[in-house]
Parts: sequence; structure tokens; C-alpha cells
Amino acid sequence: MYDSHSKGISYTAGFFMLIAFAVAGSILAGILSIPVWTNMTGLSITSMENAISDPANSNAVKVIQCISAIFGFFLPTLLTAKMMSRKPFRLLGFTGNSSFTEAALVIGIMLTALFVSGGFAWLNEQIPVTDSLKKTFDKMEGDYNKQAEAILSLNSTVDYIVAILVMAFLPALCEETLFRGGLQNFLTRATRNVWLSVIIVSILFSIAHFSYYGFLSRVFLGVMLGLIYYFSGKLWLSILAHFVNNALAITVVYVYKLQGKPMAEAIKEGNDTAYWGFIALPVVILLLVLFKKYARKPEEELPPADKNEELRNTPFY
Repeated sequence: MYDSHSKGISYTAGFFMLIAFAVAGSILAGILSIPVWTNMTGLSITSMENAISDPANSNAVKVIQCISAIFGFFLPTLLTAKMMSRKPFRLLGFTGNSSFTEAALVIGIMLTALFVSGGFAWLNEQIPVTDSLKKTFDKMEGDYNKQAEAILSLNSTVDYIVAILVMAFLPALCEETLFRGGLQNFLTRATRNVWLSVIIVSILFSIAHFSYYGFLSRVFLGVMLGLIYYFSGKLWLSILAHFVNNALAITVVYVYKLQGKPMAEAIKEGNDTAYWGFIALPVVILLLVLFKKYARKPEEELPPADKNEELRNTPFY
């Protein structure tokens, strides 16, 4: 059902439009990143694949990540919402006041969910794969860790604050805008099937991170973020949850750096016993039930019953 601000484009069409715009935005971001890389590093674009892991190029990589997040995630969603609604920010969920109780429960959900996601990461590693696939997945994970370690050059408090803004807040804002405010929102409205929409978008969310060993854990975290968004109707709360997840990971790396330990050790810590994280699942469910009880969704502004929907977005509506 359309709300009173809709321009008449169906939510199904909006879902596929957004995917197309996101792909186009990612391509544009890649093009825009070329002069950024060459000017900031003095290196050719062909050297980027190997040089991206060099800590000396971390500032260029941070700028490129910002461009990718804004042009690949945020702007395509805003453009789609603008085409669909006269109040695009309201459509996406940038509306409503969040209470302290809602925010506290969201933080509690995410902190507890991190233990459960560790269990899913352990489960992911138990899935048998062929030797050739394992080598491919190990290389992907190794390359990702090297790039992350290079980008997270947390040698000072200023570096830590910059990392929190660039690698915790901005990805949380842009990714939640695309995946929850856009894709999940449109798919839920189109299908009226909440769980189907949450699970499909959570799978897309995990695929977008290009990590086999983190696939199940990111699907689980995506489901948590999707339920937070659906129960509250407020995108800021899922952004807060995503930010908590990112900021905690960066903080752990920063603490390890202060102790003189490598980031790889922070990543590996506790992986062998991560299956214990599943014992936190009942707590996560309880917190979600409480959140659903206390969350207050903004009311939909529906058009009057006597309006002819066939005339929507015309001067006669």
C-alpha cells in the first residue's frame, strides 16, 4: 500500500531500481577512485592491488572507502527514495524520536549478538570445502586482513578517532541506508513478508562483504539489524547497532596495538572456542522481545480512502 507521499512507483520496482543504482554507483565510485589513488599515492592504478596493503597508502584507501560508501550505498538509496516519495528521508526511516530505553536495548542486543556471531563464524569454518576452494578462501581472508591492518594504522589517538569516523560510523550510516532503509524496507512493503525480506537482504548484506569465513556470522548480524529496523521503523537505531559492532572491533584492535600485539592476533583470539557464543542466543532473543515491546514505530501517513490511486502523481490526484 502506498503512503500519502508516494509518487506511484511500486515498492517491487523500487527494490530492483535500487539494486541497479547501487551497481552503477559502485562503478562510478571505482572511476572516481582512480585520480584519488594516483594523486594521493603517486602510484599508477595498476599497482593498487598490491600497494593497497601498504600502511603508507592508508590515507588514500580511507578516502576511497568513503567514496565507495557514499556513491555505492548512500546516494543510490537516496536517489531511489526521492523518485518514489515526496518525503524520501521519511520513507527510508530517518524519522521518529528514539528513547533511551530503545537505544540501550539496541546496544545490549548487538553486544550479546557478537558472541552468537562468533558461534556462527566457528560453524562456518566447520563446513567442508575442497582444497582448491579452501586455498581461495584463505587467500581472500588473508588479503582482507592485510588490507584492514594497513588501513587501521592506529598509532595515535587521532588515528583511532579517524578510524571510528571513517570505518565505523560512515559504513554504518551508508550500509544501513542501503540494506535496511532501502532494500529491506521496499521488499517488506512489496511482499508483506517480514522474515523473507530480512533473510534475503541479510544474505545480500553478507555477500557484499566478500568473506566466506564470515558469511554466516554476517547473515546473523544482518538479521539482528533487520529486526531492529523493522520493530522500530527507525533507521537511526539500526545505524547505532551497526556502529557499535564496527566501533568495538576497531577498539579491540587499538587496544592490541597499544599492547604491542599484531592485529592478526586480535582477530584470531578465541576463534577455536567461539562455539560457546551460541549460549548467548536465548539472551539475544529475550532482548529482541523486550525491544519489540518498547519500540514505538512512527505511524504511516496513509492517503484518504476516497483517493483514486490510478491518478497518483498527476495533477488530478
